[in-house]
Amino acid sequence: IRAPWRTIFTSKLMEAKNLLKLMHLEWSKLKQLSIIGEVIIYWFILMFIPVLFLKVVMPYFAESYASAIDLNLHIQMGLVLFGGSLIVQVFIDEYKNKTMALSFGYPISRNKLFMAKVLFISLFIFLTTMISFILTGFSIYLLDQFFPLINGQPTTSDLISYLQQMLIGSFIITLTSFIPLFIFGIWRRATIPTIICALVVMNSPKIPAILGWNENLFLAIMCILGAASIYLSIKAARSLGDI
Repeated sequence: IRAPWRTIFTSKLMEAKNLLKLMHLEWSKLKQLSIIGEVIIYWFILMFIPVLFLKVVMPYFAESYASAIDLNLHIQMGLVLFGGSLIVQVFIDEYKNKTMALSFGYPISRNKLFMAKVLFISLFIFLTTMISFILTGFSIYLLDQFFPLINGQPTTSDLISYLQQMLIGSFIITLTSFIPLFIFGIWRRATIPTIICALVVMNSPKIPAILGWNENLFLAIMCILGAASIYLSIKAARSLGDI
């Protein structure tokens, strides 16, 4: 009775190892120093741009740490643009450089190849966003101690709220980053529209406040759109051609 389960477990373990190898291959094909430099620039900007908002643009968010935490998610959405950049480099550039057809020559299904690309981008964006939340939180807290920015001091409740936002926000940013993938990255294979779409998605959390919509429902819909884009991209891997 145990043998079939052991066989299934071994098979799944091998599939996971193969996906990890493909994800590592995706990383090796990129201009790594350029990507790392791009990430550092994003981190640096997102560490200090809240200061501008808290002091100049939206000072009412400085009334408490709870308000500042609400502002932070909107600022971290800037990493959606980094997601668009990864889509361009991992998918669109490969089509344009004719290396996608070479990738399709690997002894692995196109669906799994696309899945590995999506998982690579997902993991990269998620970890980048998590670290960005940590860096931003520390930088704002330290600056607030020397140059008061926010009224009061953070409470245990604020810390828990921030950790929750870090996890949920990283998940939201990761999923919404894939909204441009299917239409502009896989189907149209167009760099500029992909970046423009990422810019629109990046600024989309402002829409509920302007139109009086429920923000949580709006973000949930955006996540569903991102998940649908991923699903359609993987399913269409075989039917959309090599070039």
